[in-house]
Amino acid sequence: MSKTIIISNRLPVQLQIDNKSIKAIPSVGGLATGMKSVHQGGDSLWIGWSGLTDEEIPDGMSGKIDEALAKHGSSKVNLTADEVDGFYYGFSNRTIWPLFHYFLEYSEFELDSWETYKKVNQKFADAIVAQVKEGDIVWVHDYQLMLVPQMVKEKLPTISIGFFLHIPFPSYEIFRTLPWRTEILQGLLGADLIGFHTYDYERHFLSSVKRLLSLEVSFNEIYLEDRIIKVDSFPMGIDYKKFSDAAKAHQQKTPEKGSELQQRLDAHKASTPDAKFLLSIDRLDYSKGIAKRLNAFEYFLNKYPQYKEKVRLIILAVPSRSNVPQYQLLKREVDELVGRINGEFSTVSWTPIWYFYRSMPFENLIDLYTSSDIAWLTPIRDGMNLVAKEYIATRTDKTGVLILSEMAGSANEMNESLLINPNNFEQIADAIDQAINMPIQEQQERNDILQKRLARYNVEKWANDFMNSLKNQKEKSHAYVSKNLSNDLLNSVLKEYKNAKKRLLFIDYDGTLAAFHNDPQKASPDEELYQLLDKIASQKNTVMFLISGRDKETFTKWFLPKKYNMIVEHGVWLSKNGDDFFMLENVKKDWMEKIQPVLESFVDRTPGSFIEEKNYSLAWHYRKTDPDFGQKRASELNTVLTSLIANDDLSVLNGNKVMEIKSSNVNKGRAAMRMYGEADYDFVFAIGDDWTDEFMFQELPESAVTVKVGLQKTQAKYYVDGTKDVRTLLKRFVE
Repeated sequence: MSKTIIISNRLPVQLQIDNKSIKAIPSVGGLATGMKSVHQGGDSLWIGWSGLTDEEIPDGMSGKIDEALAKHGSSKVNLTADEVDGFYYGFSNRTIWPLFHYFLEYSEFELDSWETYKKVNQKFADAIVAQVKEGDIVWVHDYQLMLVPQMVKEKLPTISIGFFLHIPFPSYEIFRTLPWRTEILQGLLGADLIGFHTYDYERHFLSSVKRLLSLEVSFNEIYLEDRIIKVDSFPMGIDYKKFSDAAKAHQQKTPEKGSELQQRLDAHKASTPDAKFLLSIDRLDYSKGIAKRLNAFEYFLNKYPQYKEKVRLIILAVPSRSNVPQYQLLKREVDELVGRINGEFSTVSWTPIWYFYRSMPFENLIDLYTSSDIAWLTPIRDGMNLVAKEYIATRTDKTGVLILSEMAGSANEMNESLLINPNNFEQIADAIDQAINMPIQEQQERNDILQKRLARYNVEKWANDFMNSLKNQKEKSHAYVSKNLSNDLLNSVLKEYKNAKKRLLFIDYDGTLAAFHNDPQKASPDEELYQLLDKIASQKNTVMFLISGRDKETFTKWFLPKKYNMIVEHGVWLSKNGDDFFMLENVKKDWMEKIQPVLESFVDRTPGSFIEEKNYSLAWHYRKTDPDFGQKRASELNTVLTSLIANDDLSVLNGNKVMEIKSSNVNKGRAAMRMYGEADYDFVFAIGDDWTDEFMFQELPESAVTVKVGLQKTQAKYYVDGTKDVRTLLKRFVE
């Protein structure tokens, strides 16, 4: 039976070792809760670090730890203290975390940390490979493990892999500063489905893929040679019922049964009935904007002095990464700010800020959520921010106001809250004033919409949506128009080839026999290719044509001495057995004078583009331009040309990063059919990679073996992954 393998940096259990006995306690974190619906029964396994380094595990206890974890469907990856330091505290939290949250000044680019990150990612990948079986689904989580998908895919190409990033993905301009940006992208592209919290993060990722890897991206799909990778956004929810039920149970307690914290909160409310509690809960992290929030609170008290002794800010800062220098500095800054503001504004009966630097049990969180009139959450950058959702879920009477930073991922789903820019103190002060004075009816109307949405799209729905999308992606990849030319199919084709009395082969050049190059002249044939083509051309009863959009001068230089048959410029010129090229079609060229200036104006306005002049066609290349800009210009040029050539019997061919204008009555399909009609062939083969080859696939007889290079929609019967596979295939023809 197939299973789901979940991989994250930490396991969803905490280990307690006492007198050589081990206790594994389930975690209550967001991810552990979210994956509950996926990680249940005997059909799933969770792989991660246990939280104990190799040095911390007592002698002889490793096996017992494995047994304790197995009871919770978990398996550990062993890490040394040095590995945790370099991988987690180093590259993950001193490089990726600050960079992806737009804190470039805190990002450290240390080669040693990167090497450790790679090494630990390989450990996780090896742990997956050791456990996974055909048909299993692998779901990798978060920024600590971005290389794992590709490491697993290299060893197990058919396994279905999903990846979810729980933090923001930065814009291209930020991401490009990372020295190992290409390796990170390639690592992620080992997944079949890549998920983000918001469309913005998805868009940034796709932009980086296009610009840095020059891959074809169509809407939210990335085309690799052998796979289509889907990229999508899945905003993470919360366990809505857990928080809502806890709040209802909390309400039913009598005051004396409440916690000590609740009794203190009640006492303060009773002493000043019209006072408002503002609540701020975050990990102590520079991305959360706590220091900025404190300065904004000071600004608010100065702008609206009438609220002194009428508001109290409760700050819960949960300790985080306290051994990273930036976090130590932040702790000191927050401590000093709280002290200064309290010192400046306090009265005998009123302290403006209550500050807690600690973790709190779930019961006390509910106390704070249900007692606070306003939740004020203003991260400078946050992947999601589930605290905002938890606060709304606990508001059983639908009162309460949420002030939320527009930089939090959850802001996209929570438009009914008061959205603010965390850097705009004037706007924040006004929003607090608005929240204090918001009528109960308006609060309830806003929260009613929010609660319905959060209850509907809860954390379980998030996990199930991702898993269903991953399963659909696997099925979709297998449901392409053409079939992969697998070994069995290839053997069948080779049998036909061998038994044929007369064979005809049409082989495209660029993107088929040779990979693309920024400079088309540098994509010249190598010695291995010459030898392969020599062998095919010299076979008995075999007629081979190189068929290309290239100009005849280039093919004369490269191939005429070899005496191959050649059709160039999409069917304008023909050369047989080493004879000079002659025109296969009578083609006009007087239109070129009219079109040339138009193309030149686009070259002038599109850095990196250039014109290739052929005898009877013009090609505008944009491979070296910025991908988005090039695509935009190509679309613009297509519109201009279509209107210009409407009455000239010309057509525009959109190839791979090239647009070519040529006569409509000339194409590869027409030329191929003329050659096919010259003899009685019982085996016909055609292979090519782009749109211009589709004419050939369409025109040739139904019995022809037609092959597309790359996984794209096509008229061809079969596809192969890339140029390497083309050569492997052709070698089989001559073995």
